[in-house]
Amino acid sequence: MNNILIIARKEIQEGLRNRWVLTTTALLAALALTLTFLGSAPTGSVGTSELDVVIVSLSSLTVFLVPLIALLISHDAIVGELERGTMLLLLSYPIGRWQVIVGKFVGHLAILAFATLAGYGAAALALWGTGSAIDGSSWIAYVSMMLSSVMLGAVFVGIGYLISVLVRERGTAGGVAIGVWLLFVLIYDMALLGLLVLDQGRTVSGGVLNALLLANPTDVYRLFNLGSGNVGALSGMGGIAENAALPPSLLVIALLAWALIPTTVAASLFSRREL
Repeated sequence: MNNILIIARKEIQEGLRNRWVLTTTALLAALALTLTFLGSAPTGSVGTSELDVVIVSLSSLTVFLVPLIALLISHDAIVGELERGTMLLLLSYPIGRWQVIVGKFVGHLAILAFATLAGYGAAALALWGTGSAIDGSSWIAYVSMMLSSVMLGAVFVGIGYLISVLVRERGTAGGVAIGVWLLFVLIYDMALLGLLVLDQGRTVSGGVLNALLLANPTDVYRLFNLGSGNVGALSGMGGIAENAALPPSLLVIALLAWALIPTTVAASLFSRREL
């Protein structure tokens, strides 16, 4: 455990030195504040809670931005250090390779969690400061959105490590990371929509649809945050969530599995990799 914390602290210090923490926090806070004050403007005419509109806007932003940030942080975590020769120096100490992966994961997730919670928290405080009437259920949904955003970041940090272990060059890792981001964030849903239109409910229904949605962590995130209550009505995801019939507890488990499995596989492969 001590070795893991040492490596995690090293990653956090490097993130501070490279301005990753400051840049990411400022970016998320700026976008969250913009969406808070501009995106909540129409609520007066439709009678919807301002915070519900903000949740829809920020969830849509998170699906695109947080996975990209997570992959940029993690895609060269292993292959980059191998190219620089620092990994061999690190492994010359009495430390296990799996501890390197876990320590890096803790450090990178801490950076991402701080940036997300601080950025989105600033938006919530700003909206609260305006004196808007917001009920407790909306605040619970907002906190759930922030925490699940951190979980989504953990998923793509783990995927970034898997990429970093599998490739041999840093440039290749960057290209694969962008391809993975495009696949999960854009291409997968476009292909799924096309499949549903062509299928007309003949084959893709019930359990098959559930499996296809669970196979993409960004869809799991969308269903968790945009699939129920007032937020579901605003986002248009309510109907999909009803057809999928996936309870929130299962969606949380799915996000946890998506975070743990790639990280575990990366640690296993790295333990057997020749340096």
